[in-house]
Amino acid sequence: MTDSSSMFSMSASAAQFSRRALLALPLAAVVPAALAQFRVEIAGVGATQLPIAVSKFRGEDGAPQPVGAIIRANLERSGFFKPVDTGSAALDEGSQPSMSEWRGRGADALVAGSVTRLADGRYDVRYRLWDVVQGRDLGGASFAVTPADLRLTAHQISDAIYEKLTGEKGVFSTRIAYVTKAGPRYTLWVADADGEGGQSALGSPEPIISPAWAPDGRELAYVSFEQRKPVVYVQDVASGKRRTLANFRGSNSAPAWAPDGRSLVVTLTREGGSQLYSISRDGGEPRRLTNSGSIDTEATFTLDGKTIYFTSDRGGSPQIYRMPAGGGAAERVTFNGAYNVSPAISPDGRSMVYIARDGGNFRTQIMDLASGNSRLISDTSDDESPSFAPNGRLVMYASRVQGRDVLVTSTLDGRIKARLVQTQADVREPHWGPFGR
Repeated sequence: MTDSSSMFSMSASAAQFSRRALLALPLAAVVPAALAQFRVEIAGVGATQLPIAVSKFRGEDGAPQPVGAIIRANLERSGFFKPVDTGSAALDEGSQPSMSEWRGRGADALVAGSVTRLADGRYDVRYRLWDVVQGRDLGGASFAVTPADLRLTAHQISDAIYEKLTGEKGVFSTRIAYVTKAGPRYTLWVADADGEGGQSALGSPEPIISPAWAPDGRELAYVSFEQRKPVVYVQDVASGKRRTLANFRGSNSAPAWAPDGRSLVVTLTREGGSQLYSISRDGGEPRRLTNSGSIDTEATFTLDGKTIYFTSDRGGSPQIYRMPAGGGAAERVTFNGAYNVSPAISPDGRSMVYIARDGGNFRTQIMDLASGNSRLISDTSDDESPSFAPNGRLVMYASRVQGRDVLVTSTLDGRIKARLVQTQADVREPHWGPFGR
């Protein structure tokens, strides 16, 4: 379960695989294929989806990555698009497709392109997008990239198509962090938003929990138990270099970055109970934010940096509260049920996702913060660690489905879910990174 569930049962947290611990390995270590590959399973039907046909890119069979297939899967997973079968259609960016034919197939938009190997070993990737309904060429682009960058290029093309057709930024070229446990070993991974292309950031025989992306996407904070107690580290994603952020007496856990990246909020027990403290990104003496005498943990900021949401049992059971980012009076946010934890706030500040206990089940809920109304968005029973995509249109969380630990992305209405399935290790603790690489 999440950091809050381990905090509220606390002494068992170091022994369980739950959110947050490691021994530094360079990020350049690529995930073995058996561990890296996820299978995307789309479940559900959206209320309004734009039918889009993404043709197989000419030459993609001979390329290291199936560019067209990646684009198709990305767009489908977003929940905004419904794939239209292209059959055996042979198209590329230079084609002059018959719009009436594609309208007859039910498509509103059409994508085609090519992947060509260049003499220097790079690949020339080209694509074009058409508005089938209006019969308009919406443009395209070309990229000369190394084989290692083909997958990223497919994500960037997906982002361009998504933005052209929806008017909003896509998140396909963003990254996620998550933790796996295979046998006695824990590993922190950084991967593409579809779960593929993972790279090891850290491995340890002791638990790793609570990965949290810095606002600029260059660093990860996390908790490692390698010193036989929870200690907070900050690690540079590109180089693998890390520094100790919080190693005070007792427990150091649940790091959360302030939106300006200059400080973090952590949960410390240095003065007794678990309380929230603000600490500079470079470490130093922390400043106490809460004085409840209860367990206060799992802080998260609103995007404007003015408010902190957090989990506390100050009312007798774990619930979600909010307070000014500098500390002060706390206001209770959740009232339905006796167990509500792990808040994450949408980029626009209007919604909150969290984990609620329903009987013996732990499920992902989303709340409209203006009205206080909540609704269930998951159909699973062992959810944890929800976070928003940086455009606020998807939520990611970990769960257990048919005996397997999986990462799930869901649209905000819960209608479209994509399961990023990991079959050879327990996978937990996901956190969606910011825009940019």
